[in-house]
Amino acid sequence: MKNTKYQRRFYRDWIKVKDLYLSRIIDKEIDLQILTDKELAKDFIKEKVGFYRRKIESYIAKDKRFLTSLKPIAVELNAPLIIRRMSKESSIANVGPMAAVAGAIAEFIGRGLLRRGCKEVIIENGGDIFLKTKKPRIVGIYSGKSKIWKGLSLKIRPNDSPLGICTSSGTVGHSLSFGYADSVVILAKNAILADAVATAACNRVRKKADLAKALDFAKSIKGVLGVAIIFKKHLLAWGKVEFCK
Repeated sequence: MKNTKYQRRFYRDWIKVKDLYLSRIIDKEIDLQILTDKELAKDFIKEKVGFYRRKIESYIAKDKRFLTSLKPIAVELNAPLIIRRMSKESSIANVGPMAAVAGAIAEFIGRGLLRRGCKEVIIENGGDIFLKTKKPRIVGIYSGKSKIWKGLSLKIRPNDSPLGICTSSGTVGHSLSFGYADSVVILAKNAILADAVATAACNRVRKKADLAKALDFAKSIKGVLGVAIIFKKHLLAWGKVEFCK
């Protein structure tokens, strides 16, 4: 949806989780890594991923603006729930709805697995994460080739989950960005909002002087729990952000 060209998720090679079951689901341009506390039927997850992908594709076929707009757009009142949620959260961040697509897929699949009886769920969708955990978890931050921040990670506490942890970068990856931040990480009450705000905050960082304004923007949004912005050798953070190396 953002880009149909496959890019290998090399950072997945660094994940070492021994107490959860791992599944990987690929459906066209969607590539999910799923960690759960109980073994899942892959056919069920793939069916759900396809269901949400088709909902988004069908709506785009009716309204091309949903795919291309870089600003919020109104959607039909009877649009599928995932479409309405993407529209709502992207409007809060003042970005186009597709800025939240990866977070939306992670959020809807993650919440669905919780309803199905999972107690712990981690959905990673191209660096955008939905997470519900019963124990502290470590989530790495990748900021490109910079050696300064290599190995920098966040510790996520169980009481703060479920939550979305989403990253946007102007220097890493294929997604459209108008900023130059190496990494903007947003923790929010849901992954759809986190994805949209990460994009919006990253767009605001083009030079060092922009960092404080980008941070103020992100932390002003209701539902955002934590912010971390990396730009070259500079790091700003706010909220429920606990770093570890």
